[in-house]
Amino acid sequence: MFSAGEMVVYGGEGVCRVEAVGPSCVPGADKGKLYYTLRPLSRTGQVLTPVDTRVLIRPVMTAQEASALIEQLLYLQPEQPLPSSPRGWKEYYQAVVTSYDCRRMAALLRLLGSRRAKALQQGKKPSQLDERYEKRAEDQLYSELAVALEMSRQEVEAQICRRYPHWPEV
Repeated sequence: MFSAGEMVVYGGEGVCRVEAVGPSCVPGADKGKLYYTLRPLSRTGQVLTPVDTRVLIRPVMTAQEASALIEQLLYLQPEQPLPSSPRGWKEYYQAVVTSYDCRRMAALLRLLGSRRAKALQQGKKPSQLDERYEKRAEDQLYSELAVALEMSRQEVEAQICRRYPHWPEV
């Protein structure tokens, strides 16, 4: 169980701070159950969820895990086999971003970066689907890295770009 003040990744919201743990004061809620009150970092408001929720909730990665992930960015590969249809791509992208797995999201960003570069080389625009999921993966990955490394998201992005000037197209 998480404690007030801890940072967690909560499915659908991303990185959140646990504000409180205890019974709900919401009318109609089960008074015998414990709930987390979560404050998402990406928006205003709160989320109330049972402690025994089936929704993904996990601790934010440690600073050591975040540093190790940044070290490995150039070596992460997307899962195989890759989809062959637009619908397959959408399902694949959705599965990766809803996993909230930072390694998978970084690999997805590499894949999307290479797809973007290929499209531009051919004189085409990157697909809107690719751009939409690239934004979601960046938001989730960089937000978690920022919290783990106690930096702003902009500092994390700048650190990655300094280290890997062509990220994610590398």
